[in-house]
Amino acid sequence: MNGVDNVVKSLYERSLEVLPPVAKRATKLGVTKGEGVYLTSEDGEQYLDFAAGVGVVNCGHNNPKVVAAVEKQLHELVHGGHNVVYYPSYVELAEKLVKRVGKDYKVYFSNSGAEANEGAVKLALSVTKRNGIIAFTSSFHGRTLLTAAMTASNAQYRKNYEGVLPPVYHVDFPDVYNSKLSVDAEVERCIAQLESLFHSVLAPSQVACIVVEPVQGEGGYLPAPKIFLEKLRAICDEHGILLIFDEIQSGYGRTGHLFAKDYYGVQPDVLTSAKGIANGIPLSAVIGKAEYMDQWEPGAHGGTFGGNPLACAAGNAVLDIMDDNFLGNVRKKGAYFREKLELLADKYDVISSVRGLGLMIGMEFRDPQTNKPDTELVAKIREEALNEHLILLNCGVFHNVIRFIPPLVVSSDIIDEALEIIDRSIARSITE
Repeated sequence: MNGVDNVVKSLYERSLEVLPPVAKRATKLGVTKGEGVYLTSEDGEQYLDFAAGVGVVNCGHNNPKVVAAVEKQLHELVHGGHNVVYYPSYVELAEKLVKRVGKDYKVYFSNSGAEANEGAVKLALSVTKRNGIIAFTSSFHGRTLLTAAMTASNAQYRKNYEGVLPPVYHVDFPDVYNSKLSVDAEVERCIAQLESLFHSVLAPSQVACIVVEPVQGEGGYLPAPKIFLEKLRAICDEHGILLIFDEIQSGYGRTGHLFAKDYYGVQPDVLTSAKGIANGIPLSAVIGKAEYMDQWEPGAHGGTFGGNPLACAAGNAVLDIMDDNFLGNVRKKGAYFREKLELLADKYDVISSVRGLGLMIGMEFRDPQTNKPDTELVAKIREEALNEHLILLNCGVFHNVIRFIPPLVVSSDIIDEALEIIDRSIARSITE
């Protein structure tokens, strides 16, 4: 046996031999444990996780209440099959969601965000008997064929699949942070595009649904202006179109409300949820108005693992945790974090804007001379932060936005610690 054989490979090195590159990864970090806001690497180092599994572990890594609920369920029923039998955790979670979202809604459980978005659109197609689908530029709705067709934040998500993608029509999502127009004028510009589409390309009588993220995720952590969502609601009401809110990333406390719709006060016909719904156990939900859900014919949709007992047990625990006090604290911590980030924006002219709701905050970087997106700088900042054991992700069509999505249990002291690392990382990156 030579010396090479004795070398212990990292998880990343081992992965190269057995995993394809298709799932692009943000780091080469291997981890073995998570607790609260921290991940422990394979060499025993602690990392402050401001990615939260891409907005999933909103209650913190290995939240004790969630773990206890899953452990209890593990000894009672692991799988029954929601197409075969009914079981307590499944029905109970649906009841809790209806109580929180509205008694005129019903719930269908599936496994992932993309699957929930597919289900929501299938529901719209089924009940309206129309085939038109409208989504927005800079959007992200998933990577299956239908959801990739709705996605318009990165051409890579659609590359090589265009020939078989279902037809989806896109209009602009208002970006009030980079538009030279006022908020009202930017919204009117986007609504005018939608009206033009109705007039020249797709009659509204043929549109089944309009799918929108109240706060765009991959597109740059862009909150929609309230008036924009209100106008979409009015247009959908006028033409009998279903309004679908994709709250895969903005839901489950991320914005300081259970769902972002609660912040805006605009009720969608259908709401999709995943990511934080079960704090890391795969689960998603289509939450639709009962008048539409009751028209969804038996057998028109389904799946083997949707609403798995373990996932639903975790989901029940998550909803128990996310009471009014918990959500109020998220809003307070989000306001505090954003205020501190605004101070960094005053300090560094490479930061063009800070925006977001609750603990769903984006910081955009642009060249102060040309106003061009500074993708390379964001990559450097993330690398510098990782060297100081802070995990950050980017987003935006040009990957020039750092998104801050810590577990919602993060304390103000930990936010301060992260801010110091961010400050140093920016300073080092702009002087290199």
